[in-house]
Amino acid sequence: MEKSSKLSKLKDYAKQLKQHLFVLYLSYKDERTPWYAKVVAICVVAYAFSPIDLIPDFIPVLGYLDDLILVPLGIYIALKLIPPHVIEDNMVTVKELIQNVKPKNWFVGSLFIIIWILFAVWIGKILIEIYSKNY
Repeated sequence: MEKSSKLSKLKDYAKQLKQHLFVLYLSYKDERTPWYAKVVAICVVAYAFSPIDLIPDFIPVLGYLDDLILVPLGIYIALKLIPPHVIEDNMVTVKELIQNVKPKNWFVGSLFIIIWILFAVWIGKILIEIYSKNY
C-alpha cells in the first residue's frame, strides 16, 4: 500500500512540474511579466525540454541530479520572480488546455511507425543493391 502511495505522490509531483513548466512558458509570453523573470523562465523551460543536460544522464547518480534538483529549483526561482496574478491566470489557462487535450490516437501512431519501418527497409535494399554492384 505504501509503495502505491509513494508512486502516486511521485506522479502527482511530476504532473505538477509539467504544469509549472507550461505556466512558465505562458508567463514568458505574457506582457505583464518583467523582463528578468522572462529570461529566467525561458532558460528553465529550454533547459527542462532540452535533450542536452548539464550532467549527462549516463553518469550514475550524478546524471539525474540536474533533473531532480536543478529543474525544480529553476522552476521555483522563476515562479518567485513572476507576479502572482500572472501565475494564477496562466495556471487557469494550462488547466483548461490539459482538459481539452484529445486522447492519443494509437492507430495513427502505429501507422506512422509502420511507414517509417517500410521506408527504412526500402532504403536498406537500395543501399544493398548499390553496395553489391560496386563489389
